[in-house]
Amino acid sequence: MPALIPVTPKFRPVLDPEFLAASLWNRAYRSVVKAAGGGSPLALALERSDGSVSVFRTAILPHEGGNVALNHRYVERLLKFLLWQKGGYLVTVGGDPRIAAYLRGDYAPGGERAFDHQFMGERVYGRPMTIESTTFDAAPAERESAAPLGRHLDGYRIGFDLGASDRKCAAVAGGQVVFSEEVPWNPSAQSDPQYHFDGVHDSLRRAAAKLPRVDAIGGSAAGVYVNNEVRVGSLYRGVPPALFETRVRRLFCDLQAAWGGIPFDVVNDGEVTALAGSMALNDGAVLGIAMGSSLAAGYVTQQGAITSWLNELAFVPVDYRDNAPVDEWSGDPGVGAQYFSQQAVGRLLAPAGIELPQEMPLPVKLEQVQKLVAAGDDRARRIYETIGTFFGYNIAHYSDFYEVRNLLVLGRVLSGAGGDLILSVARQVLKEEFPEVAERIRFHIPDEKEKRHGQAIAAASLPTIPVQEKK
Repeated sequence: MPALIPVTPKFRPVLDPEFLAASLWNRAYRSVVKAAGGGSPLALALERSDGSVSVFRTAILPHEGGNVALNHRYVERLLKFLLWQKGGYLVTVGGDPRIAAYLRGDYAPGGERAFDHQFMGERVYGRPMTIESTTFDAAPAERESAAPLGRHLDGYRIGFDLGASDRKCAAVAGGQVVFSEEVPWNPSAQSDPQYHFDGVHDSLRRAAAKLPRVDAIGGSAAGVYVNNEVRVGSLYRGVPPALFETRVRRLFCDLQAAWGGIPFDVVNDGEVTALAGSMALNDGAVLGIAMGSSLAAGYVTQQGAITSWLNELAFVPVDYRDNAPVDEWSGDPGVGAQYFSQQAVGRLLAPAGIELPQEMPLPVKLEQVQKLVAAGDDRARRIYETIGTFFGYNIAHYSDFYEVRNLLVLGRVLSGAGGDLILSVARQVLKEEFPEVAERIRFHIPDEKEKRHGQAIAAASLPTIPVQEKK
């Protein structure tokens, strides 16, 4: 369907020339709507379990004839982006009821987006995902709640970050790191949740030994966390579902109890990374992008707060062509993880003419490509040029959904000469295709000290210490 709207990019990814940038397609669609007289108004409202509501307002073509397929493509991909950016179990479609009916069929147990229906409903919010219809004027009002987390540097605190291969922990006194360490572990292979509890508890005790007392604990980890509860997380994928519900879901609540009920907050690691960048820059409107084993992201508002949004940009659509590569987990084509991660590097090896053993793990393949590009290998350069083109177009796509003034970029894919190439190509795409976006966004690449200590301080700063508890 997307070919029905002509899109003429100024740049084509050298190893993936069929790429159809979501940013360009959406802009072309909106131009067609404008040329058709402005179209019909449409609102998508997404409600989360904390009562907050995000609303996206747009317009669609008159829903008839050849426009139907175009409208379906636009609104389905739009809702997909909003679900993984903002999150929500209740979607209210304000506008044409036929659009709501289409989305209800697509995002249903037997529909194309059955994965999203089950994930957003049962796994994240613990209730069925539903799609309702109303008029545009009756669409719910926006109720955003930026979490009052972070930037608290008073007292004696512990900050931790749980990764796939190590757990980091730091003792922070008055905003200064006085102790930090990394301890290797292998959580995803463990079926006994006691391993996770004991590992985090041990790190906390070791950091606490360096402080006169512990006033608060803050942490970050990959996954989805709602009110300190683990909803989804790759760190716990070895734990059977029944044990996940009884032992993992409230893991951090149990740890808080073990530490006497002191203030204790845990959020997604991407949010803490963005918060650390915001604190280093002393500015808001920060979007953090980390290209590693997958694509991680976090966001800090213009006011400097993190949000209750999901910001799981690995699963938002970035490529609208019909035969886009399919994400093996969600089953959806053209989503971020296939373009901005080690998975992207692995996918582009064959088009680049680089042969590596199929059984070689992706991190090792990335290391080989990094060595090749450092040695001046043109094949490896083309991989990074391709990702850079993807990224330039997708920064513009993100800017349609986020207020971005600062773009924080990090992750193993962005390290070394290849990372420099990605960013230089992305900047060129922005400058030529989206000059208004290029003018307002500045890139920020954290150094090693900022990445280590900044993340620890930001994590430790999450909880608020009540006045009566301060000594």
